Amino acid sequence: QVQLVESGGGLVQPGGSLRLSCAASGSIFSINGMGWYRQAPGKERELAATITGGGRVNYADSVKGRFTISRDNAKNTVFLQMNSLKPEDTAVYYCFGNIHTYSGDVIFWGQGTQVTVSS
Repeated sequence: QVQLVESGGGLVQPGGSLRLSCAASGSIFSINGMGWYRQAPGKERELAATITGGGRVNYADSVKGRFTISRDNAKNTVFLQMNSLKPEDTAVYYCFGNIHTYSGDVIFWGQGTQVTVSS
């Protein structure tokens, strides 16, 4: 099957930076869009950033200018560089991939990684 494994979360002070990574592995023919959602305590999951197979990116207004999404297609990995972090960025960050498998196109999710922005 397919697995998405995230890394890079942690505790950072306001104004600091973190870089999240998400690597996909398993029975993958190709990967279409990838991206990141986040869910803060007591709130619904919201989109942070996405990137298509061709590299077109999209960001939530709340992270524009501070977050940068990128991908390494050779390694089936998506990254999220987060700069100028704010306490309101505190959330569990989940990566996803729209992956072409032998069963067709399926969306897979990572297990989530905690990002805490606090002094």
